[in-house]
Amino acid sequence: MKKFLLIIFVFTLFIACTSDKTTTYYLIRHAEKDRTNNTNKNPNLNSDGVIRAEKWAKHFENIELDAVYSTDYNRTQQTAAPTAKSKGLIVQSYNPSKMYDSIFKKNTKGKTVLVVGHSNTTPVFANTILGQKKYKNMADNDNASLYIVTVVNDKKSSEIKKVN
Repeated sequence: MKKFLLIIFVFTLFIACTSDKTTTYYLIRHAEKDRTNNTNKNPNLNSDGVIRAEKWAKHFENIELDAVYSTDYNRTQQTAAPTAKSKGLIVQSYNPSKMYDSIFKKNTKGKTVLVVGHSNTTPVFANTILGQKKYKNMADNDNASLYIVTVVNDKKSSEIKKVN
């Protein structure tokens, strides 16, 4: 009986160690920002942006997220907050100049993650994960694109959806 239990344990451990781990990244740009002061480098969301941030939370309602990341700007944090709150998560800040480094990769492996960035960081983040320059910078008025990047072992795939 002990040998049988040991064989079952070893087999279970083998399956757990060799099974594919899927990592899914949902990458979005912050919602509409307040543009009334051109000198403000850290604006809040405007009223349309607040509504869109809530719509993002609704979009992710049936998607299990393990983590929510955002750059450390008002507009990105405010975009991420409703989704994080609805999932019982805290918004974790990331440095866009160190995106998808070994620490981020390790911390998100096998998880489903939302990353909120900017028009010039969101496609770059997707490209960095993919290891290729597939996506160009987003238009400045594009607050509705959702980049989905999936990693299973060494296989990577991606798509963009418009979410209004």
